[in-house]
Amino acid sequence: MSDALWKIQGGQIYDPVHGVDGQVGDLWIEDGKIVSPPSDPQVRPSRVLDATGLVVMAGGIDMHCHIAGPKVNAARKMRPEEKRRGQVMARTAITHSGTLGSVPSTFATGYKYLGLGYTSAFDAAVPPLSARHAHEEFEDTPCIDKGFYVLMGNNHYVMQAIRDGDPQRLRSFVAWLLGAAKGYAVKLVNPGGVEVWKQHANGNVHDIDQSVDHFEVTPRQIMRELAHAVDDLGIPHSVHVHCNNLGLPGNWTTTLETMRALEGHRGHITHIQFHSYGGGDGDESTFHSRVQPLADYVNAHPNITVDVGQVLFGETTSMTGDGPLGYYLHKIYGTKWFSSDTELEAGCGIAPIKYRNKSLVHAWQWAIGLEWYLLVQDPWRVVMSTDHPNGGSFLAYPQIIRLLMDSAYRREVLKSVHSSVLEGSVLADLDREYTLSEIAIITRAGPARLLGLQNKGHLGPGADADITIYTPQEDKELMFQLPRYVIKAGQVLIEDGEIRAAPSGRSLFVAPEYDREFEKDIAAWFEQFYSIRFRNYPVSADYLQDAQQIACLNTTH
Repeated sequence: MSDALWKIQGGQIYDPVHGVDGQVGDLWIEDGKIVSPPSDPQVRPSRVLDATGLVVMAGGIDMHCHIAGPKVNAARKMRPEEKRRGQVMARTAITHSGTLGSVPSTFATGYKYLGLGYTSAFDAAVPPLSARHAHEEFEDTPCIDKGFYVLMGNNHYVMQAIRDGDPQRLRSFVAWLLGAAKGYAVKLVNPGGVEVWKQHANGNVHDIDQSVDHFEVTPRQIMRELAHAVDDLGIPHSVHVHCNNLGLPGNWTTTLETMRALEGHRGHITHIQFHSYGGGDGDESTFHSRVQPLADYVNAHPNITVDVGQVLFGETTSMTGDGPLGYYLHKIYGTKWFSSDTELEAGCGIAPIKYRNKSLVHAWQWAIGLEWYLLVQDPWRVVMSTDHPNGGSFLAYPQIIRLLMDSAYRREVLKSVHSSVLEGSVLADLDREYTLSEIAIITRAGPARLLGLQNKGHLGPGADADITIYTPQEDKELMFQLPRYVIKAGQVLIEDGEIRAAPSGRSLFVAPEYDREFEKDIAAWFEQFYSIRFRNYPVSADYLQDAQQIACLNTTH
């Protein structure tokens, strides 16, 4: 990190947080932060970076991806064919070597995110029992700041507290678990359904009012009570929900009921594309989009936000904390499959997948994602994601940007997919084109706001000096593929497409306050049921090499 005062001069600045929409201006940087211009006109910067004619934005933030933890490592091991035939990043004087493919190695992940102008990324599903390992992978992932969401939707202690009608015990456990894991937010994956899958062969829940055996709670109760707890604790990010029935025809009704189940509490519905399907009865020909009624609900309810989970055509790897989904994909595609159980906490399912533009279902998935971007009226409430790598690689973000900014290009691609989608999707009738300011919102300012990251996603004084500078081009995919400069914490890490330095980046976490008396009950439960001792479970703050605790919100509860 450079502590000298320096300046980025004459760039076209896009900073939606402060209403700056392409105006030419300067940014002053000191001690890794953006600062106000010096009041003394005689002060001279130690360096001037000339950004004349270039587009200046805050560093990108991927708020939903899979880059660390046990599922990611399992996927790396089960896809050796990708490593054999895939691209390899060679070691240089600055960078380590790394492998790419749909599940890149830790080093390649950091370098490639940085190379797109992204400076922060959040893994969306880590079992707390594996938190220590995830943090170790984060330390091995250079250049970007990182955090992860802690899986709680099938946690035995959570379900017992809800069954017993003890919200204070639930809140205390949620706060303790986040602090113990050094996690950032509460994640629900197929709430209740993963536990049923672990209890019964081919088991799952298909209705949010279906009771989970042995716990006598329903997915609706799990989602509602955890959303309430998250708001009561003032956790910066809302409860992050992977709905039940992911990927199944007709699942849009489950998604709508999930939104209603939040009962006005904040809720982020993740990879919403995978939860917006009409059809059913095992007949693939009935598969279609039901984005419009769901988008109408989101537009009318400001407590709900979404990220898209855009599908891109090509080969990738599905990995999820949703064990039954992994098995479902394996049965459909006949691919190899991996499933695991994390004691008392979560599960995991992994399977290779290839999205084909002439497949009816895959073409609809592609179109449904774009419909979400274009039908949600407020760009602050929809976030760019591919659910990396489930819908496609994060490396496809520039392609998505072009699809959103160029309606003529979008229509041309639409002509290349399955004819039923061309005829049935509203895409051909949607003329909306995103502006550069709206792209800055869905890739930077919006994720920062939804995550409560007050020092990221904008270019005002006090912000982290995480900045990306692009060369304007008519082809927006090309423009966003190769930033001219990427600056992280005030240090120029990429210049003219080359990595100049590769620092480690920070780990971000929260540690909400709670009633410490409940630790006695939590400890007794651990000693009775877990294979690990209670005192060995938490990750201490000093275990993390470079970490920052993000403050929780003020709350009246």
